[in-house]
Amino acid sequence: MFHAQTYKGTREENYTLVIEQLKALISDEKNVVANLANASALLNYFLHDINWVGFYIAEGDELVLGPFQGLPACVRIPFGKGVCGTAAAERRTIRVADVHTFPGHIACDAASQSEIVIPMMKDSRIIGVLDIDSPIKNRFDEIDEQHLQRFVQTLVHYLDI
Repeated sequence: MFHAQTYKGTREENYTLVIEQLKALISDEKNVVANLANASALLNYFLHDINWVGFYIAEGDELVLGPFQGLPACVRIPFGKGVCGTAAAERRTIRVADVHTFPGHIACDAASQSEIVIPMMKDSRIIGVLDIDSPIKNRFDEIDEQHLQRFVQTLVHYLDI
C-alpha cells in the first residue's frame, strides 16, 4: 500500500525516496498497465508545477497513449514527430525549456510550456517514453533529467514488455 509522504529532503534525496516508493509499488506486480498507472500517479503526486505526466508505448513505428495523469491527450504519435516521437526515434532524453521553440511540437494541452521526455529502453529496443509537461517555461533541469532517467530505468527493470 502507498503511504503519502512529505518530501522534506534535498531534491536528490527526494528523488531517491520516490524511486524507492516506485520499487515498493511495482516489484510484486506483473501487469504492465497497473505498473505504468501507479508510476504516473506517483510522479504526479511527487512533482510540482506539472500539468501532465504519463507514458506512450511503442507499437510498430509509432507511440500509443498509455496510462497518464492530466487532460486527455494525443493518442498516436509517429516516431520522429513532436518531442515524444523524436525522443523515441533518437533514443535519447529531450528536455525542452520552451515547447513553442521545438520544431513540430505537438500541442495536446495548450497550457504546456516546457517538457521532458525520457525513452524507455529494454534489451536495446524502445518500448515507450515517459512524458512530463509543465505550464512553466524551463521547469526541468539537469537534476530532474538525471533522476527521472533513474526512475525510468528502475521502472523498465520491472516491466514485462
